[in-house]
Amino acid sequence: MRKTKILAWTEDWGKSYSQEEKILKEVFIDEIVDIFHIGSTSIPTIGYAKPIIDILIVVKDIENVDLYNNEMLELGYEPKGENGIVGRRYFPKGKDNRTHHLHIFQVGSEHIKTHIDFKEYLLKNPVEAKKYGELKINLAKQFPNEHHNYQDGKQQLVNEIADKAKKWASRRRFSS
Repeated sequence: MRKTKILAWTEDWGKSYSQEEKILKEVFIDEIVDIFHIGSTSIPTIGYAKPIIDILIVVKDIENVDLYNNEMLELGYEPKGENGIVGRRYFPKGKDNRTHHLHIFQVGSEHIKTHIDFKEYLLKNPVEAKKYGELKINLAKQFPNEHHNYQDGKQQLVNEIADKAKKWASRRRFSS
């Protein structure tokens, strides 16, 4: 059973991302367009996060990602297909003690912009980021052994932040 563990933000998460980025770039060398560190571990002002590195890869053709499943298994990643999000390929690493979540989308997917805007919005709005980090701490204390309840508990705030991020990004693009 997965436990919900929240830790104080650390620069080590950026280092962990950089190490994994190099490996993944080599695996997907013929498909990769871009790669990003996303999620709470990429936002210092959040203060707290699950120690799981979220990585987003943008590829030329999402269908070709499935050709790398065996290589990903050898690296400890579990191919989960779309896993509930159409047009995505999802690979968690670390089984019950997860270390990484890899999300792969094809160029042009709206999900790419959503993830990047969410991160950028929280980087530019530290009060919102801190609020999100504090919610994570409180939920982890409330549901240490009920990861699903932890996830459900933060969903409303995640949706609110995603909406704000979308509007914020739209205004930025419009004024540029």
